[in-house]
Amino acid sequence: MLTLDKIYHASYVLKEIVRPTDMIKAVNLSDDFDLYLKTENLQITGAFKARGAYYKISQLTPEEREKGVIACSAGNHAQGVALAAQHYGIKAVICMPNSAPISKVEATKSYGAEAVLVEGTYDDAHDKAVELQKETGATFIHPFDDEMVIAGQGTIGLEILDQLPDVDAVIVPIGGGGLISGVAYAIKSLNPKVKIYGVQSAGAPSMYLSMAHNEIETLPTVNTFADGIAVKTPGELTFDLCGKYVDEIITVSDDETATAILSLIEKQKLITEGAGAVSVAAALFNKLPLKGKKVCCLLSGGNIDVTILSRVIDRGLQKTGRLAEFTVALTDKPGEMSAVSKIISKLGANVVAVSHDRADLNTDINSCYLRLSLETRNHEHIQKIKDELAKNGYRIVQ
Repeated sequence: MLTLDKIYHASYVLKEIVRPTDMIKAVNLSDDFDLYLKTENLQITGAFKARGAYYKISQLTPEEREKGVIACSAGNHAQGVALAAQHYGIKAVICMPNSAPISKVEATKSYGAEAVLVEGTYDDAHDKAVELQKETGATFIHPFDDEMVIAGQGTIGLEILDQLPDVDAVIVPIGGGGLISGVAYAIKSLNPKVKIYGVQSAGAPSMYLSMAHNEIETLPTVNTFADGIAVKTPGELTFDLCGKYVDEIITVSDDETATAILSLIEKQKLITEGAGAVSVAAALFNKLPLKGKKVCCLLSGGNIDVTILSRVIDRGLQKTGRLAEFTVALTDKPGEMSAVSKIISKLGANVVAVSHDRADLNTDINSCYLRLSLETRNHEHIQKIKDELAKNGYRIVQ
C-alpha cells in the first residue's frame, strides 16, 4: 500500500544516485500567472523514470536480484531500469516497441541491459515482457502500476513542495499514470489545497477517457509523437489514485506540444521530449484555470529523438505563425517571380524555399504555381503578406 512514509524512504534511498532537479522560474512563458518549471528533463538518464525504477530495484531481495529483472518501456523507464540494474549488478532485459527512438534504445544498451524490440506499441512490448517474465522467473519492473515505482516518482512531489512551498497548482504529464499518482499523493497528503492537473496527448487519451467514464478503458490505437505517454491502457492502481488525488485531466494536441517544445528551447534554453512538454502546452494554451496562480509545470523528460526535432520545431513555427507556406498562381512571364519577391521583401519576410511549377494540369497553359516557404513574425504578418499579394493582382491558391 502506498504511504507517505514509503515516499520519504524512497527519497532517502534515491540520494545515492538521483539528484533533486532545479525549479526554474519561467519569466517569459506566461503573462497572467507565475510559471515555474520542475526540470526532470535534466535528471540522470534524462527523465524522472530513474526514480521509480531505482527505488523498486533497491528493495529486491538477494534471491530476486539473482534471477534478474525484466521491464517494458517506450524508452525512459528502460534507461532507469538499466541504470539501477547496472548499479546493483543485476541482469536486465527490456522489451521496447520497435518504434522507440534509436537514441533511447542505444542509451538503454549503454547501461548494460539487453533490449528486445517488439513490433507495435508500448502495450505490445508489455505483453512480450510478461511472457518472458513467466519463462525466466525474473522480477517484472512495471513502468507505472507498482506502488514502489509510484513511491519513487512521488519524491518529485516532496521536492516541489520544498522548492516552492506556496505553489497553487502542479501540472503533470500522464501516460500510464505512475508519475502523477506519486506526485499527487505526496502533495495532497501534505497540502490538500494544491491543485493537481494531469495532461495527456489528444492522440493517446487513455487516462482522460477512463476518468471521464469512471472505468478503465483501452484505446484501440494511439497516435502521437509524444512516445513517452503513448499508452493504450492506464494502470489499475494509478486509475484509483488519480480518481482520489487528481483534480482534473485535460488533453493537448501534437501541434500544441510542438509549440511548447519550441517555446522552451527559445525562451528557456531547455530541451524536452513530447511527453515532457505537454504540461507546458496545457499552460500556454489556457487549458486550465491558472490566472493569478503560482504554477509548476513538470518537465518529465528530455530524451527527444534528434531525427524528429527539426520537424517538431518546424511544426511549432507554423503553429505560431513564424513559418508560412503557401502557393501563388502567376502568369508565366519574365519578372513575375521578381515582383513577388519584392513585395515579400518590402514587408520584412524572408524566403527560405521556392518551388516553381508550370506542369500542373490544374493551371492554364500560360500560368504557373510559385510555392513559397517564408520566415515570418506571426499570423498577422502572414495575412498582411497575402493581402498585399492579392492587392497586386496575385491569387493565393492555398
